[in-house]
Amino acid sequence: MIEKPPYLWRIDRLWDAYAALEQAKVKGRGAGKVWTDIVSLVRFALRQDAVLEPFAKHVHERLAAWMIQQEKQGMKFSDEQRRWLEMIRDHVVANLSIERDDFEYVPFAQEGGIGKVYQLFGEELWGMLEELNEVLAA
Repeated sequence: MIEKPPYLWRIDRLWDAYAALEQAKVKGRGAGKVWTDIVSLVRFALRQDAVLEPFAKHVHERLAAWMIQQEKQGMKFSDEQRRWLEMIRDHVVANLSIERDDFEYVPFAQEGGIGKVYQLFGEELWGMLEELNEVLAA
Protein backbone atom coordinates (compact mmCIF):
# COMPACT_ATOMS: atom_id res chain seq x y z
CA MET A 1 0.00 0.00 0.00
CA ILE A 2 1.33 3.43 -0.81
CA GLU A 3 0.40 4.73 2.65
CA LYS A 4 2.93 2.44 4.37
CA PRO A 5 6.59 3.21 5.09
CA PRO A 6 8.98 4.23 3.78
CA TYR A 7 7.01 6.81 1.75
CA LEU A 8 3.77 7.37 3.69
CA TRP A 9 2.08 8.59 0.52
CA ARG A 10 -1.62 9.36 0.73
CA ILE A 11 -3.89 10.53 -2.05
CA ASP A 12 -4.35 13.96 -0.47
CA ARG A 13 -0.58 14.41 -0.05
CA LEU A 14 0.12 13.42 -3.65
CA TRP A 15 -2.62 15.80 -4.78
CA ASP A 16 -1.10 18.62 -2.73
CA ALA A 17 2.35 17.89 -4.19
CA TYR A 18 1.02 18.20 -7.76
CA ALA A 19 -0.83 21.38 -6.75
CA ALA A 20 2.45 22.84 -5.47
CA LEU A 21 4.37 21.83 -8.61
CA GLU A 22 1.77 22.54 -11.29
CA GLN A 23 -0.78 24.87 -9.73
CA ALA A 24 -2.37 25.93 -13.04
CA LYS A 25 -3.07 22.31 -13.97
CA VAL A 26 -4.66 21.21 -10.69
CA LYS A 27 -8.35 21.93 -10.25
CA GLY A 28 -10.26 21.14 -7.12
CA ARG A 29 -8.93 19.02 -4.35
CA GLY A 30 -8.65 15.27 -4.10
CA ALA A 31 -10.88 14.08 -1.31
CA GLY A 32 -8.25 11.78 0.10
CA LYS A 33 -11.03 9.45 1.22
CA VAL A 34 -12.27 8.57 -2.27
CA TRP A 35 -9.84 5.95 -3.50
CA THR A 36 -10.96 6.50 -7.09
CA ASP A 37 -9.16 9.86 -7.01
CA ILE A 38 -6.01 7.81 -7.47
CA VAL A 39 -7.28 7.13 -11.00
CA SER A 40 -7.14 10.88 -11.66
CA LEU A 41 -3.65 11.06 -10.16
CA VAL A 42 -2.37 8.22 -12.32
CA ARG A 43 -3.91 9.62 -15.51
CA PHE A 44 -2.38 13.01 -14.77
CA ALA A 45 1.03 11.52 -13.93
CA LEU A 46 0.97 9.53 -17.18
CA ARG A 47 -0.08 12.69 -19.06
CA GLN A 48 -3.34 11.09 -20.19
CA ASP A 49 -5.21 14.03 -18.65
CA ALA A 50 -3.91 17.59 -19.01
CA VAL A 51 -5.64 18.73 -15.82
CA LEU A 52 -5.80 17.03 -12.43
CA GLU A 53 -9.39 17.09 -11.18
CA PRO A 54 -11.26 14.90 -8.69
CA PHE A 55 -12.54 11.66 -10.22
CA ALA A 56 -16.07 12.58 -9.11
CA LYS A 57 -16.01 15.69 -11.30
CA HIS A 58 -15.14 13.61 -14.36
CA VAL A 59 -17.90 11.12 -13.65
CA HIS A 60 -20.51 13.84 -13.06
CA GLU A 61 -19.58 15.54 -16.33
CA ARG A 62 -19.58 12.28 -18.27
CA LEU A 63 -23.01 11.25 -17.01
CA ALA A 64 -24.45 14.65 -17.91
CA ALA A 65 -22.96 14.41 -21.43
CA TRP A 66 -24.21 10.82 -21.82
CA MET A 67 -27.73 11.80 -20.80
CA ILE A 68 -27.75 14.72 -23.27
CA GLN A 69 -26.59 12.36 -26.01
CA GLN A 70 -29.31 9.85 -25.12
CA GLU A 71 -31.98 12.57 -25.17
CA LYS A 72 -30.77 13.79 -28.58
CA GLN A 73 -31.32 10.23 -29.79
CA GLY A 74 -34.92 10.34 -28.54
CA MET A 75 -34.60 8.83 -25.06
CA LYS A 76 -36.69 10.56 -22.41
CA PHE A 77 -35.75 9.95 -18.78
CA SER A 78 -38.38 10.19 -16.06
CA ASP A 79 -37.49 11.88 -12.77
CA GLU A 80 -37.24 8.45 -11.15
CA GLN A 81 -34.93 7.16 -13.87
CA ARG A 82 -32.75 10.25 -13.44
CA ARG A 83 -32.57 9.60 -9.70
CA TRP A 84 -31.43 6.02 -10.33
CA LEU A 85 -28.87 7.19 -12.88
CA GLU A 86 -27.53 9.58 -10.25
CA MET A 87 -27.29 6.73 -7.73
CA ILE A 88 -25.43 4.68 -10.36
CA ARG A 89 -23.13 7.66 -10.99
CA ASP A 90 -22.39 8.01 -7.28
CA HIS A 91 -21.67 4.29 -7.04
CA VAL A 92 -19.18 4.57 -9.92
CA VAL A 93 -17.53 7.56 -8.21
CA ALA A 94 -16.92 5.41 -5.12
CA ASN A 95 -16.27 2.03 -6.77
CA LEU A 96 -15.10 2.67 -10.35
CA SER A 97 -17.86 0.51 -11.89
CA ILE A 98 -21.40 -0.79 -11.45
CA GLU A 99 -22.36 -4.46 -11.68
CA ARG A 100 -25.65 -6.34 -11.49
CA ASP A 101 -24.89 -7.59 -7.96
CA ASP A 102 -24.40 -4.02 -6.69
CA PHE A 103 -28.16 -3.50 -6.78
CA GLU A 104 -28.45 -5.87 -3.80
CA TYR A 105 -26.70 -3.31 -1.57
CA VAL A 106 -27.34 0.16 -0.18
CA PRO A 107 -28.56 2.53 -1.55
CA PHE A 108 -30.12 0.47 -4.32
CA ALA A 109 -31.66 -2.23 -2.13
CA GLN A 110 -33.45 0.42 -0.07
CA GLU A 111 -35.07 1.73 -3.24
CA GLY A 112 -36.27 -1.63 -4.58
CA GLY A 113 -33.03 -3.14 -5.82
CA ILE A 114 -32.61 -5.01 -9.06
CA GLY A 115 -36.35 -5.44 -9.49
CA LYS A 116 -37.02 -1.72 -9.39
CA VAL A 117 -34.15 -0.69 -11.67
CA TYR A 118 -35.22 -3.38 -14.14
CA GLN A 119 -38.80 -2.12 -13.97
CA LEU A 120 -37.57 1.39 -14.80
CA PHE A 121 -35.19 0.52 -17.65
CA GLY A 122 -36.33 -2.91 -18.88
CA GLU A 123 -34.14 -5.14 -21.03
CA GLU A 124 -32.07 -2.12 -22.03
CA LEU A 125 -30.66 -2.05 -18.48
CA TRP A 126 -27.86 -4.56 -19.10
CA GLY A 127 -26.49 -2.84 -22.19
CA MET A 128 -26.90 0.52 -20.50
CA LEU A 129 -24.83 -0.63 -17.50
CA GLU A 130 -22.04 -1.83 -19.78
CA GLU A 131 -22.10 1.48 -21.62
CA LEU A 132 -22.15 3.50 -18.40
CA ASN A 133 -19.16 1.55 -17.05
CA GLU A 134 -17.22 2.45 -20.20
CA VAL A 135 -18.38 6.06 -20.39
CA LEU A 136 -18.20 7.05 -16.74
CA ALA A 137 -14.90 5.46 -15.76
CA ALA A 138 -13.10 6.02 -19.07
